[in-house]
Amino acid sequence: MDAMTESTPIPSGYAATLAELKQQVRNARFTAQRRVNTELVRLYWGIGATILQRQETEGWGSNVIGRLATDLRAEFPDMKGFSRANLFYMRRLAGEWSADAIVQQAVGQLPWGHITVLLDRLDDHHLRDWYAHEAAAHGWSRNVLEHQIKTSTHTRLQAAPSNFPATLPAGDSDLAQQLTKDPYVLDFLALDGDAKERHLEQALVDRIIDTLRELGEGFAFVGRQVHFDVDGDDFYVDLLFFHVEQLRYVVIELKTGKFKPEYLGQLGFYVALVDDRLRRTQHADTVGLLLVADKNDAVVRYSLAGQQTPIGVASYDLLPPSVRAALPSEADLTNLLHDARNDNSGTGN
Repeated sequence: MDAMTESTPIPSGYAATLAELKQQVRNARFTAQRRVNTELVRLYWGIGATILQRQETEGWGSNVIGRLATDLRAEFPDMKGFSRANLFYMRRLAGEWSADAIVQQAVGQLPWGHITVLLDRLDDHHLRDWYAHEAAAHGWSRNVLEHQIKTSTHTRLQAAPSNFPATLPAGDSDLAQQLTKDPYVLDFLALDGDAKERHLEQALVDRIIDTLRELGEGFAFVGRQVHFDVDGDDFYVDLLFFHVEQLRYVVIELKTGKFKPEYLGQLGFYVALVDDRLRRTQHADTVGLLLVADKNDAVVRYSLAGQQTPIGVASYDLLPPSVRAALPSEADLTNLLHDARNDNSGTGN
């Protein structure tokens, strides 16, 4: 048969067939890459298990592992994974997970760089497994995994108070709740607690990659101060995002002070506006997220009960939990000031 040329008429169904074949190729390449990765992790586990065994039975020390790394690199110069440091990681891998776990659990699906992050950043085995599962399930990059561990994401998922169960269908309310955390950690902004709302908004946009990373997987940035004209009156939504997996708009309003019930009225109006003007029939219900510097959860719950639009309320921190814990509290500073005044009054003038 003659070869098909650019001038040859394209038969019906060709485009669909080509798209299907392209997807088959992509799927095969992805499957092959995952198999190669899993086999590499299994190899590293086997090397680590052998080192552990020799250390237990023959007392191998660090110098022997260094020599082993040198000899392996000499034998396999095209492989980059046989550094001395990597061999120590392999030993830790074998000590942390069994051979079956490497095949059956999420850790075996992760790239080697992700596994070294788990070993370096976490001491608790169950937390390592939790973050390994989340990273594999959501396709986290190494940087995202680092960020999620740094900000203790496991303590913050699905925690923000909301009225989603009362304002959304049962299945949809669960999905919407998965979009929230409490608190959000915005330490990458380098702002102090007195920052104005417009400065906070601008900083979030300027660092949009870090903002999306903290919001979570699936968020896409639509715009800041998005304008709506309502019969001649102008309104501006602080921050508008779209969640590409759940197919829903997410309206985010920022308040630098403590939560007040009246904040929900403004956000509810914006949610209804976006839902009416931008939402398409294939989209899920628009939801709102109010971020405040501080909140009383009891006041939040009472306030949400009277709202007809789906809204969640979360706080945000400009410092990570570890740094915040190391700082003196307001009570500590007050006591310190009180003690200093008493000392001064006792010495006289």
